[in-house]
Amino acid sequence: MDKEESGGWYFGWNIVGAAAVLTLLTVGLRMGIGPFFLPMADGLGFSRSLLSGIVAVGMLCYGLAMPLAGYLVSVRGTRFVLLTGTAIVVASSLWTVFARGPIEFLLSFGVALSVGLAFTSPVALTPIISRWFTRQRGMALFFLSTGSMAGIALMTPTLTFAISAVGWQETLLAFSVLFALLTVPVALFVMRDAAPEHTDLLPHQIIKDKTPANAGGNANGKATTNPPAPNVRNALRTLPFWQVALGLFACGYSMNLLGTHGMPMLMDHGFDATTSSLGIGLIGLVAIFSTLVLGRMSDRVERRNILAAIYLVRGLGFFALVMVGAHWELYAAATIGGIVWAGSIALSSAILADVYGIRLVGVLYGLTYLGHQVGGMISSWLGGWAFDTFHTHWVAFGSAGVLLLLAAAISLRLPGRGLARVPATVGR
Repeated sequence: MDKEESGGWYFGWNIVGAAAVLTLLTVGLRMGIGPFFLPMADGLGFSRSLLSGIVAVGMLCYGLAMPLAGYLVSVRGTRFVLLTGTAIVVASSLWTVFARGPIEFLLSFGVALSVGLAFTSPVALTPIISRWFTRQRGMALFFLSTGSMAGIALMTPTLTFAISAVGWQETLLAFSVLFALLTVPVALFVMRDAAPEHTDLLPHQIIKDKTPANAGGNANGKATTNPPAPNVRNALRTLPFWQVALGLFACGYSMNLLGTHGMPMLMDHGFDATTSSLGIGLIGLVAIFSTLVLGRMSDRVERRNILAAIYLVRGLGFFALVMVGAHWELYAAATIGGIVWAGSIALSSAILADVYGIRLVGVLYGLTYLGHQVGGMISSWLGGWAFDTFHTHWVAFGSAGVLLLLAAAISLRLPGRGLARVPATVGR
């Protein structure tokens, strides 16, 4: 039966583990712009505003490429998308190293590298995990988020050390080589789009309901005879889609602001580069462990309530982070923030799968994640422009805190666990 409950190891967890490693590298670099930011600006002679603008365009391209990645996964498969993305990452990294002018750097680092990372991002991995898991879908998607958190925890200090030791160009090249060495074998030998008929359902759940789990499961992990899932056009006309999208906009705004300007902000406030990178990395380190708790809760507690709590505490944390002045204050704020740093993306994708079914989750996740990256684009640009204009980080970081508090309120209005699927006629 290909299940751990039958005495064997369920292969779906191999996919989750491999996906988490890929996410560590992809998100680790995408969120690891902070260590690159000042060395790139100094080495290329760019102002903060100019480089922030290039990073902002990259965030937008990252988001725009995600719906395309989700669509290609549905028509060409996960393996094709991962291999294509890897080729783009390697080629664009080489191009970036030799780029000098703003336009060439924009096209290589801002556009091409962002597209390659989007093709190897969680949006390409969420559909296959959602397909392999029904009963433990929340937990599996939270483990995918663990990769994101590990990327922040490990990649930020690692990139900082590597850049200080050998330079940002050599660090980027080394990353692309490591990325290819890991991604190609995973794509060829681990990723299997065809899941077992009943996924990870327990035997008594299959007996109770003969409906194939791949047609969609409810929030309790049981196969159900749900009404037909809406198509993408109808889903775009429903309120839950936009509630998730607005929450992810605030998430992207805050996460990319921290990833791009967190280290420069802390260094401007008197912390050295090592302390700043450790403070940011601590957020991801704590989030790895909190993910284990939040993942189990997500399959047992109202997902919208957990999501709202995450946004609430994270919003308060942004106000705290910009106010810290001592080392212990930085580490305390990072620890508290790390507890709720994970989960918003995993919960959002799980809610989309619950409401609209797994058939549409790849495309809808890509579309909502576009809002995530629009938020990231705005904050990446605003962080540099506002500092150059007003000589303070309060404009960018304070606005992030406000948006997260609004996202918490919006999330409370999402469908509860009893609404497993939006009817196909909604929005007609």
